[in-house]
Amino acid sequence: MSQIRADHLTFGYDGSVEPVFENADFTLDTDWKLGLIGRNGKGKTTLLRLLTGELSGQGSLTRSVPVAYFPYTITPGQMRETAAEFAYELRENCELWRVICELSELHEDAEILYRPFDTLSHGQRTKVLLAVLFSGENDFLLIDEPTNHLDAKARENVRQYLSAKKGFILVSHDRDLLDACTDHILVLNRKTIMVQNGNFSCWKENQERRDRFAEAENEKHRKEIKKLRQAAKRTAEWADKNERTKIGFDPIKEHDRCLNTRSFIGAKTKKMQSRVKNTERRIEREISEQEGLLQDIEEIKALKMSPLKHYKETLVTVRGCTLQYKGADEPVCRGLTFSVKQGERIALHGANGCGKSTLMRVILQKAGVLAADDSLSVGGVCETASGLIVSYVPQDTSFLRGGIPEFCEERGLDRSMFCTVLRQLDLSRAQFGKDISEYSAGQKKKVLIAASLLTPAHLYIWDEPLNFIDIFSRMQIETLLEYYRPTMLFAEHDKRFRENIGAETICL
Repeated sequence: MSQIRADHLTFGYDGSVEPVFENADFTLDTDWKLGLIGRNGKGKTTLLRLLTGELSGQGSLTRSVPVAYFPYTITPGQMRETAAEFAYELRENCELWRVICELSELHEDAEILYRPFDTLSHGQRTKVLLAVLFSGENDFLLIDEPTNHLDAKARENVRQYLSAKKGFILVSHDRDLLDACTDHILVLNRKTIMVQNGNFSCWKENQERRDRFAEAENEKHRKEIKKLRQAAKRTAEWADKNERTKIGFDPIKEHDRCLNTRSFIGAKTKKMQSRVKNTERRIEREISEQEGLLQDIEEIKALKMSPLKHYKETLVTVRGCTLQYKGADEPVCRGLTFSVKQGERIALHGANGCGKSTLMRVILQKAGVLAADDSLSVGGVCETASGLIVSYVPQDTSFLRGGIPEFCEERGLDRSMFCTVLRQLDLSRAQFGKDISEYSAGQKKKVLIAASLLTPAHLYIWDEPLNFIDIFSRMQIETLLEYYRPTMLFAEHDKRFRENIGAETICL
């Protein structure tokens, strides 16, 4: 057992207005199963890169154990090779028998090590790389979002696998995974960094309690400040009024007053002014105690959308539908039957490669959103209501290029409203001047979601919208969908998200 310690750690990227970390202090134990959470762009991956030594900042970051980082970077040449051929290049002194043992814990056959890497599914590739990662000894492991693009079965395998391990930092936005696999949480708050014992649910419960206390304390100080300011203003007015009576008086009305009374009035005014100064000092003390109380509270701002009402009750009809790519031996899916009615939220669920994205693209083609695909054969019935307006969030974000003004112009979006929604999704204003291709994966996804929310539509089709999206934004989107209840057809492997928005699941 050893420790990783940060003292006054400060780091910022060249050209950035604000540093990612500023005078950060924390201590980690290398025996912990540590979950790392925070908003998109708060520096989770940056912290891992600092731990690996890839980046360096001011202050000190000390560790006495070697670290290994997941996911490994796979070169185009390695993609054409088998994992058995290049595993030793990813991890020093990697032994295949250890990798095979780790694969068995992931419920995966060792034969995938001897197939070209580019022929493996996303889930199989993830399992191979995790097996290579855990095949070493005595390293502290840095695991960055291992479940993105994985289906439910693969996620469950990874969840069971990681829950039996220790000595790692896990970056994930999957709340069930964090609950199952972690015993400590490292949180990148808005202004501070905090380490807490327990899993995600424990942290969330404690954080909600801290937030309520901070808000109550802030309200108490706010009321006290208001009361003190009123008292100071009233006393100052009395002092001024009293001071004005020093010079000049009516000897008939104030027959008991003489010139010597001026010194008494001056002393009384001085006493009142002293009381005002004391009150002002109390106000300053209350304000100083109030500062910082709300600095780490995550405001889940309410989002808005404008779903349209269609004149038909059923928007999509799929009956006996079979999808098959030309030249393929087997269809992607066969005999699928379901319908999408207004107000319903339908979740397409199934293993990677079962046809979820393909089916959504076919529906988009029928609605005229995407061009027809000649490589795909569609059997059976797949119909959409006439005049159907669809808002689409694709799974892939790699096509995003250019600045926000160009993006808004291309999609006919109001730039001011678009930037407002991005701010509500916690994108900083500093990001607005950058090329979208420079955004993090989660920030790119937020760009697509913001565009969809600003597009009035009868049907919202979202393909794995939550990949790379932070936990706070997930809860924000859940609240939105539960309030507006738009008609949706989507694919998402986050089980808790599907349950929270009351989606009906269709298994492919």
